Amino acid sequence: MKVLALILSLSLLVITHEFGHLGFAKLFHTRVRRFYLFFNWKFSLFKAKKFDGKWHFLFFNAETPQEWEEKEPDNTLWGIGWIPLGGYCDIAGMIDETKSSEDLESEPQPWEYRSKKAWQRLCIISGGVLVNFISALLIYTCIFAHWGQDELPLHNAELGYEYHQILLDEGFENGDILYAIDGVEQNDFAEAQTKLILSSPKMVTVLRHYKDSLGWPDSTGYVELSLSGKLIERLNEEQPKMIMAPIAPFVVKDFVAGSPAKKAGMLADDRVVAINGEPMESYPAISGKLAECKGTPVAISFYRGEQLQEVQIDLPSDGKIGVQLKSPIEVYEVSHTDYTFFQAIPAGISFGCNYLANYVKSLGILFHKGGAQNLGGFGTLGSLFPEEWNWQSFWNITAMLALILAFMNIIPIPGLDGGHIVFTLWEMITRRKPSEKFLEYAQNVGMILLLLLMVLANGNDLWRWIRGMF
Repeated sequence: MKVLALILSLSLLVITHEFGHLGFAKLFHTRVRRFYLFFNWKFSLFKAKKFDGKWHFLFFNAETPQEWEEKEPDNTLWGIGWIPLGGYCDIAGMIDETKSSEDLESEPQPWEYRSKKAWQRLCIISGGVLVNFISALLIYTCIFAHWGQDELPLHNAELGYEYHQILLDEGFENGDILYAIDGVEQNDFAEAQTKLILSSPKMVTVLRHYKDSLGWPDSTGYVELSLSGKLIERLNEEQPKMIMAPIAPFVVKDFVAGSPAKKAGMLADDRVVAINGEPMESYPAISGKLAECKGTPVAISFYRGEQLQEVQIDLPSDGKIGVQLKSPIEVYEVSHTDYTFFQAIPAGISFGCNYLANYVKSLGILFHKGGAQNLGGFGTLGSLFPEEWNWQSFWNITAMLALILAFMNIIPIPGLDGGHIVFTLWEMITRRKPSEKFLEYAQNVGMILLLLLMVLANGNDLWRWIRGMF
């Protein structure tokens, strides 16, 4: 399911990106010879072109008939390749990954990219990035209009948060609730995580729970922690999947067949708070204690509403009481905002722009020691998707990838749109157009750099997988 979701998401992004190029090319009467989803090295799954007043189709074909090339050259050949790693828009008279200077006509033709004015070429080459950016904002707008927006206020996770060892070494304690970063009060859980990682804070304030001698909650107080400034270095070195997460309470959602808890009289929504009189509320602590007591009778204390009750359960040999638990999001109060479509427009635009700004800031991590280890390839992208199909998650991740694709493509590396944009801007400023041979050399260098980057990113994925196996 993850693989299918990744392929579908990237396919949508590639199509919209290339349509951005095609749309501006057609606007300025520039021929687009081929428009392909996926690469078609020596073979195509599908081809289509309109000429003689009707559409013609080919399936599982290696070579395009000559008459297709010759008839109505202004019409685009549409195709689907067999290598699902992207796609391309073959614009006549443009040196890109599909052709070199030797493939161009001897003299520039009026329908070619190289014959157009510099500002028109700038629009054509920027079209893909522009459409990806706009499509991301449109997707976020539709998500907010259809599903609304959920945020977990930090203080609503009453059991606090479980922290990675990186933060524990900085003075955090499991159960702390992050209150402020460098004196600025925080509210949203997701936003606070981002600031904690990207803003290199010097001081954080946490709300800490204190317990009495028996282990029951007694009081709370604010604690200020001075950070060492080594968060980014340790994040690069250890690469945790998450640095903090809401502590999950042990709240019953449902029962499995033959559940000992159900036989003992427990009901859905019961919240376990102690085992054998020992106070504990989190899922990790309770499940660990039950595993220690497997095969023996235990006293389980729980709240049903506001009433504290207790049952005796004979634990089976696996130490499980046969319940399915609610997730923290189902237990803690989440702040939900509904939007009309017109209200969702500014909300979607603001959310998308903020995400892009945070993503650009996060790239600074790559320039710290060990930062290159954070690069990820297709494995990393695939891991973003849930194991079961969820449309809201799919569109959220697709919008996020659209923003990332838009930004990555404007990086001024030859071979990317950003490289072409830089050369075109240089021409507009200096009134000197780079030679076709120079553009070809630059394109080749850029493609080598991109290939090495892809090898590094996917190599990191492979290394993480190997390390996880052992």
